[in-house]
Amino acid sequence: MSAEATVVEKELKVEKKSAEPFLSKRRKNIVTDPLSDDNPITIQVLGICSALAVTVKLEPTLVMSIAVVFVIVFANLIISLMRNLIPGRIRIIVQLAVVATLVTLVSEFLKAYSYDMYKVLGAYVGLIITNCIVMGRLEAFAMANKPYDSILDGLGSGFGYAWIILTVAFFRELLGSGSIFDFKIFEAIGWATFPTNGLMVDSIGAFVVLGILIWIQRSKSGYVEH
Repeated sequence: MSAEATVVEKELKVEKKSAEPFLSKRRKNIVTDPLSDDNPITIQVLGICSALAVTVKLEPTLVMSIAVVFVIVFANLIISLMRNLIPGRIRIIVQLAVVATLVTLVSEFLKAYSYDMYKVLGAYVGLIITNCIVMGRLEAFAMANKPYDSILDGLGSGFGYAWIILTVAFFRELLGSGSIFDFKIFEAIGWATFPTNGLMVDSIGAFVVLGILIWIQRSKSGYVEH
């Protein structure tokens, strides 16, 4: 092989960039950061309304958590797939339309298969449309990233929201009603006279528990509000 041919062959070779691992460190951080260091409720202070309103009992809180995770994951995916087709001037309208469609699906599903739970959650499911966590992730992440990363971001933010409100609901139901998922814990262990705290079934109890969680998490992460 001549020297000229060797040079041409080298010039034709294109170095292929290795694909990012399926669960690289960056992608793991997309999922794990919202669970603690960048939690949407305790650090970003978003989605507070539903954290206070639906956390009297664990069962509706769990349903609300599943609904939010479903909406944010699929909204992130759809907006990410459409991101290069959405005109900048109407991007918020498109995002709202996507979220509203998904929320309507959740609402109709509850109405059809769990009407009692639908009556308990009522308007709070509809308020997912204006949930700051959902809209914030669409605007800040899904509009600028690929579908897979957007799904991971939705899972991280959704589960970050879910574990906080489930924790709030756990303590509110336990201390306010003496039960977990309507199972009377203290009666089962022979402490039927346990003095439940009526404050916990009121919104003030939610503020107290959530405030303690925010204090613990921010102390642990070293986050300081500026």
